[in-house]
Amino acid sequence: MLHVVGRVPRRSSSTARLGRPQTQCQGDRPLDGDVGLTLDGTRANPHTEAAIIEKLNALDARGGMGKNGQPQHWTYHVTSTVASPQFQAPRGTQDILPEDAPYWTLVENETRRQARLAGYGEIRTPTFEETGVFQRGVGATTDIVEKEMYTFPDKGGDSMTLRPEATAGIVRAYLQRGMASRPQPVKLFMFLTTFRYDKPQKGRFREFNQIDFEAIGESDPLIDAELVALQWRLYADLALRNLSLQVNSIGDSVCRPAYVAKLAEYFREHLSGLCPECQRRLETNPLRLLDEKKPECQAVLEGAPRSADHLCVECRAHFEAWLGYVEGAGIPFEINPRLVRGLDYYTRSVWEVWPPVVGAQSTIGGGGRYDGLAEQLGGRPTPGVGFATGIERIILELKDQHVAVPPVGTPCAFFVYRNEGGKRIAFRLVESLRSHGISADMAFGDRALRKQFSAADRAGARYAVVVDEDSGAGESVELKDLRGGEQRRVPSGDLVRVLSAGCSDGAPD
Repeated sequence: MLHVVGRVPRRSSSTARLGRPQTQCQGDRPLDGDVGLTLDGTRANPHTEAAIIEKLNALDARGGMGKNGQPQHWTYHVTSTVASPQFQAPRGTQDILPEDAPYWTLVENETRRQARLAGYGEIRTPTFEETGVFQRGVGATTDIVEKEMYTFPDKGGDSMTLRPEATAGIVRAYLQRGMASRPQPVKLFMFLTTFRYDKPQKGRFREFNQIDFEAIGESDPLIDAELVALQWRLYADLALRNLSLQVNSIGDSVCRPAYVAKLAEYFREHLSGLCPECQRRLETNPLRLLDEKKPECQAVLEGAPRSADHLCVECRAHFEAWLGYVEGAGIPFEINPRLVRGLDYYTRSVWEVWPPVVGAQSTIGGGGRYDGLAEQLGGRPTPGVGFATGIERIILELKDQHVAVPPVGTPCAFFVYRNEGGKRIAFRLVESLRSHGISADMAFGDRALRKQFSAADRAGARYAVVVDEDSGAGESVELKDLRGGEQRRVPSGDLVRVLSAGCSDGAPD
């Protein structure tokens, strides 16, 4: 007797088919083809597991004993071919659905408030730039430029790149638009979508959103401290707690070359303790090795020379002054000798803010000084400092810390109607309320009154307004408080006044 085993899903898909059999023991050759049973009616029309089992039992006639005298054992794989959309979102991207919108609104509104408090104006730069902006600004040997940029030739043959970060494009705009003639520093902020071809994982996408703050044209370490304080206050006012501020100084063009040389010498002496990727990076950017997270490299990295021990006099003074201002603002910090940040344009101050639970995505946001970036982009020497923070990272932390987020506004009034004439009157009244700044919605689809009231409850409306054509051509309506249950008739001309009071303090006149 032939024994056939199949995983059969319960009836929840539009189609299920039994695939090609695979033998589980020595014996006769497998059955050719597939069982040919479908649940969409194209070949057969069984709608129960029993029908599938009956079909499988019918295969007994095609079975037999194997060459070793034992029963054949076949496994049939049942796969679901549930109808799905023809197109899917690209891997590493996301759709922001209405239920998550309150988080985004909260973060964006708080960011604008912090920008206004500190005098930062909003800037918006193109989503793509000439590739050279990022190759020269971010650094040709960084992972972003080498592995992660979305670069393409346009129809004119020029190489363009979807922006992987904000600072290089903002400095390009500063130079191109003559912002050096304005009072310095020029203080800017931006919401932006960025693109990096990276391994998608929790908190990391290939298309992601950032908040960026920059202060260009000032070398005073006080502006570095202002940005740290702004970032710290942004998180605090979003109710994030138990964060840690990591700081370091990586020197400048005067002292950093000697430090990098000493760092490279140390790593070459301990080459066997480095992974192949670190050994490769050693020849292009030894400083980046300090940011390596692989466990097998940590013993060597912990013993590496520290940048703060090799600063020139000017960088040492800048570092100490910066930390003095940060400490004076009451912000706790930890000097982290392994902190270097990931982009080549950083000089002197670098910092990151970490969540209380440090995992694969250990940074909520970070920044630093980039005094040489304007020159790399062909401009005059111009100091600058800034930070970026991922919106997705902030929202992830808000959820992890169970921060309550204000819900999206619900309608003050929801209109329901008893007939077609009432439907027309309801639409007119809804538009009248909206024109007076009162949120209102209404039922659609000519559903029964009971279902319309259910829709009002689902919408979270404070009041239901019942309209019918027989109420003096809409001269009055029934107003029902969906929280307290009180119901009364109100002249249509008084709706604006009544609902304005009712939705502001819960006590309609």
